Amino acid sequence: ASLFMVDRDYHVDDSLVFGFGSGLGFALAITALAAIREKMRYSDVPKGLRGLGITFIVTGLMAIGFMMFGGISL
Repeated sequence: ASLFMVDRDYHVDDSLVFGFGSGLGFALAITALAAIREKMRYSDVPKGLRGLGITFIVTGLMAIGFMMFGGISL
């Protein structure tokens, strides 16, 4: 995050808001992933995808969803 602040020439107040927003976004993403993994614990996931495999798939789908917030179109 600090490279973005230097590249965009942020001042102290801008950097504080950017850092707080980045932390809040990270917490939101981690909380959402934890909630999805908790729901998947009791669902019928194929044996080969249990654990890390389905987590990678869910993380990729979440990344695509979060890219839409930034205005990136696929």
